[in-house]
Amino acid sequence: MNIRLLMVLAAAQFLMVLDQAVMNVSISQLVDDFDTTVTTIQSVIAFYALVMAGLMLTGGKLGDIFGRKRTFKIGLVVYAAGSALTAASWSVPTLALGWSVLEGIGAALVLPSMVALVAGNFEGKDRAVAYGVLGGMAGVGIAVGPILGGWMTSDFSWRYVFVGEVVVAAGIFLGTRWMLEPERSGRRPTLDWVGSVLSATGLAVVVFGVLQASNWGWLRPMDSPVEVFGFSLTPFVIAAGAVLIGLFVSWERRRERAGQDPLVHLSMLRLAQLRSGLSMLLAQNMILMGIFFTIPLYLQVVLGFDALDTGVRMLPTSAGLFFTALAGSALASRVAPKKLVRLGLVVVFVSAFLLIGTIQPELDNADFLVAMGVLGVGMGLIVSQLGNVVQSAVGDEDRSEAGGLQNTAQQLGSSLGTAVLGAIVITGLLSAFQSNVVEHQSISESTKSAVEKQLSSGGSFVAADQVEATATAAGIDQDEVSAIVGGYEDAQLQALKLALLIAALLAVPSFWSARNLPDRVLGSEQSDQPGVA
Repeated sequence: MNIRLLMVLAAAQFLMVLDQAVMNVSISQLVDDFDTTVTTIQSVIAFYALVMAGLMLTGGKLGDIFGRKRTFKIGLVVYAAGSALTAASWSVPTLALGWSVLEGIGAALVLPSMVALVAGNFEGKDRAVAYGVLGGMAGVGIAVGPILGGWMTSDFSWRYVFVGEVVVAAGIFLGTRWMLEPERSGRRPTLDWVGSVLSATGLAVVVFGVLQASNWGWLRPMDSPVEVFGFSLTPFVIAAGAVLIGLFVSWERRRERAGQDPLVHLSMLRLAQLRSGLSMLLAQNMILMGIFFTIPLYLQVVLGFDALDTGVRMLPTSAGLFFTALAGSALASRVAPKKLVRLGLVVVFVSAFLLIGTIQPELDNADFLVAMGVLGVGMGLIVSQLGNVVQSAVGDEDRSEAGGLQNTAQQLGSSLGTAVLGAIVITGLLSAFQSNVVEHQSISESTKSAVEKQLSSGGSFVAADQVEATATAAGIDQDEVSAIVGGYEDAQLQALKLALLIAALLAVPSFWSARNLPDRVLGSEQSDQPGVA
């Protein structure tokens, strides 16, 4: 195995997932540095996700046109330029240009090419190990990001993270000399510009609608800028994105019928193994990011931990994910992907219930760390298989397109996980809080009515101290304030447990979706024949 190349690709994978975790824990410092609002910085962060999700398919096609190694290198340069501008940014527009636009474009070029380069530079067992390492590094980046961001923001500056990214990107660029670029067979394809615009716009609009759902409300308006027939703007934005994606599909079929190069060969989606791999990637990211959204709320908002303490307590997931991904890759030479993925889903299901048991007013560190470690083990078994499953379903000529589909599924899963679990947390919080207040005997009817009126306009997951301060400022009797705060603290725990329960239940349909994963060891003659269904 080419260990040097694997280290280069692993570093690239880590770099691509580090950013968002760092920015999420640096929001307050960014607000101060740029004299802006939390909403503005959150918009910049959301814009990064939109750019990445929208351009993944185009990035994959450009790998076919210009070569995967060249596209990977170009993407690194664009990403490093974005990191440098982000580190030096002097205003919100320059921050958005550097981080959201340039780094988003760079990631959309690097990630699909990286997936295809693994398939082109490793074979058999080595390929399975390589995909396991990349999957593990993605989990490490997600978990280490808050620690690194919290430390840098607290003791130095968030800007140093992006200076470091430029240095790491330069090292990865130098390491590309160990990459092999497979010789092109046949003519060079052309880029479908209309398809690129339709897919990028459609996916970006869908992701935007999903990300805004926690602010606007899924159906019932919360902070929706416009109410349509009494409903939130969210479903209409998502529907508009779905219409654009439908137009994209029609356009691609038209080009294929005319013998022209499509952005994506939709016929690939007839491969049952590919469809199953993509659906599992979406589900895996939805569950993981949903849990990674919920747990920090418990640690930071309920228990009052800072970003660094939160990151340290999430490390067992990162460690479990990384080492189990390596072990799962080694097992792939003897055990079929379907069995390993389904075993991983069972472990994730168990871990979610273990986490539910740890959601208490006081944290039991031992139980919590065990539950987070079990989550990492389950996720490691899953991520160790899916990259190889997707790439083994297609031929060499389709690897970049498959890489684009793979990363699109991951981005959609991450966005859906954060939005859906976020909405469940808020809805569960408001419902439980209202119920606790209404049922409490020591709270007067006038106070109950005031609380119900306040909750009818929506709310957010805030610390209990903030609720106490608001109630005290409203002139409510101190005994009633104590009862309200107690009801709110109980509602917080109920809402978090509900979100983790939903995350656990998501593993059930995912178990069924895994039925079309290969039931033979990849690399055997039988398992290398893609199935069509």
